[in-house]
Amino acid sequence: MMVEDELALFDKSLNEFWNKFKSTDTTFQMAGLRDTYKDSLKAFAEKLSVKLKEEDRMVEMFLEYQNQISRQNKVIQEKKDNLLKLIAEVKDKKQELEVLTANIQDLKEEYSRKKETISTANKANAERLKRLQKSADLYKDRLGLEIRKIYGEKLQFIFTNIDPKNPESPFMFSLHLNEARDYEGPEWTSNLLIPSAEILATHWAG
Repeated sequence: MMVEDELALFDKSLNEFWNKFKSTDTTFQMAGLRDTYKDSLKAFAEKLSVKLKEEDRMVEMFLEYQNQISRQNKVIQEKKDNLLKLIAEVKDKKQELEVLTANIQDLKEEYSRKKETISTANKANAERLKRLQKSADLYKDRLGLEIRKIYGEKLQFIFTNIDPKNPESPFMFSLHLNEARDYEGPEWTSNLLIPSAEILATHWAG
């Protein structure tokens, strides 16, 4: 019951007391009515004091509830801020992942192109090596060619079957690497005869 209700009841009690007082003519009843009024006033004061204390407790509880709500709202806001921060970080990571995926795809395509280029070059080198081996075999069979690697980064080419009169007589020259890592020469040996173009032509024609 609120204080306003208590006041209304008190006012009602006063009215009843006054009406009762007006309708009484005997003086002997005055003392009893006065005592009754005092008792009613005392009881009302006690009830009013209790109600005021209860309302004070209710106000304190309400204020504490407001403080709890404020603290909870603060915690909720912090969690919301952390969640938004986490979402932003996830978006950044997603963008980084997309960039990384695109880079990986570019590397795959570049690797595929290089692999195809290397495969084509390997095929061309294989064909070239096959032709060179065929030529080397032909030189070896026809001219007794032998190739040696000698001191000074030189390659020595030794031929036989050059001179029909002396097929075992060796003829040789060497090639060496220059500063550009290219072979240059020939350097013919001075103590051996240089085969003539006519002999080579005759040998090839045979």
